[in-house]
Amino acid sequence: MLAVHAHPDDESSKGAATMAAYAAAGARVMVATATGGERGDLLNEEVAEVPQLHRDLPGLRRQEMARAAAELGIEHVWLGFEDSGLPEGDPTPPLPAGCFADLPLEQAALPLVRLVRRFRPHVIVGYDESGGYPHPDHIMSHRIAKEAFEAAGDPDRYRGVGEPWAPQKLYYDKAFNPVRFRAIHEALEEAGMESPFGDRLARFEDPEAMPWLTKHEVTTQVPIGPFIEHRDRALLAHRTQVAPGSFFFATPNDLLRRIWPYDDYILVDSRVESSAPEDDLFAGLR
Repeated sequence: MLAVHAHPDDESSKGAATMAAYAAAGARVMVATATGGERGDLLNEEVAEVPQLHRDLPGLRRQEMARAAAELGIEHVWLGFEDSGLPEGDPTPPLPAGCFADLPLEQAALPLVRLVRRFRPHVIVGYDESGGYPHPDHIMSHRIAKEAFEAAGDPDRYRGVGEPWAPQKLYYDKAFNPVRFRAIHEALEEAGMESPFGDRLARFEDPEAMPWLTKHEVTTQVPIGPFIEHRDRALLAHRTQVAPGSFFFATPNDLLRRIWPYDDYILVDSRVESSAPEDDLFAGLR
């Protein structure tokens, strides 16, 4: 299995427990991270005084990524592109020249095609067309994952970049699943606990607030109950990006195991017989 992500920490907030579960079951699981997160911001003020943060954020984020990969028991590679940042303003400024999202598709996809032909995954997991949210690096990560799935098995494309290999299934991650957030929000309120998801749900339900939100239906729910703590430890390994008090940890894990003990995915393409609903990304391959 190969998961394609934009920045270090994305792998821990999207599908981490799934990867830990498959790795523990003996599957080879790899994360390909497109950029080094060089243009990221400090999102955890508790580490603001760490000296390395101010002199070498990219190096620190690489160390964090290594710790997260070890927590999940997965393999990891960097695709080597420059973080594009998140342009803000009206109009938004142009992307930095030569950054990941500024590249032609074939140039951006080439290292991933090479990796697919070397690693030979049966399953690729990426983001949907919106990138999961409309960050330019997430959208480009979607594009290269789809390109690699379609092109890596074609001997006439990307010639000289390894022996062709055709992955069998392509999924989009559905970490931002409104149905899941609604179920957890209601469970927290029923338990007399404060829910941090009310505002998020209101935005999900307002078509003008999130015009980029795609409407794909979940096809596949992977059981991950025993591996939620692996996800937590992987998230906390990214200490510049994830604070211990962040919304990721707002729901007690025992409640999650009772209400929504799954990671959610959308089956986009399959070269083997497979039909929804599924509970296994490798359905049809075993």
